[in-house]
Amino acid sequence: MKNLLVTGYRAHELNIFNEKHEGIPYIKKAIAGKLVPLIEEGLEWVITAGQYGVDLWACEVVIELKELYPHLRLSVITAYENPEEKWKEDKQDFYRRILQGVDYYAAVSKQPYNGVWQLKARDDLLLRKTDGIMLFYDEEAGEGSPKFMKERALKKQEDEGYVCMFITPEDVQNIADEENMRGFE
Repeated sequence: MKNLLVTGYRAHELNIFNEKHEGIPYIKKAIAGKLVPLIEEGLEWVITAGQYGVDLWACEVVIELKELYPHLRLSVITAYENPEEKWKEDKQDFYRRILQGVDYYAAVSKQPYNGVWQLKARDDLLLRKTDGIMLFYDEEAGEGSPKFMKERALKKQEDEGYVCMFITPEDVQNIADEENMRGFE
């Protein structure tokens, strides 16, 4: 696998409203834990849609991993121009800091948001340009933004052998439990 799409929940869908939330480091460790073996097997590009949540935390992980794996590249491909412009200032600053560590950035539509078609076009491109997906998703949480990407990725897996990997809340909880147990040793 050369190109991997990493995505999942938006921060608010996880009830995370700032970068100091105690769950973020565990989510990032779960992402890193799945990425490292792939990198060591030849993964070259990690691609995200750059949405505030799992996408940007994955970007942070990749930026850190690039120090150990200098061949690794990071791309953010958004649906439309300036997706962060309506975000709160602290989130905009975080986004812009992340973009400084990106090797390739593009917007599928060169205009501001004006319809769901832009999101579909972005997702089409992301699925077409990647060999697999790592998706943070919880089957039992009900509806959420990753549901549609999951359905499309599983269809592509069935039709073309696209690789689908999942991170679940249980994976993240296990990491948190291990970390907490270490604190008691």
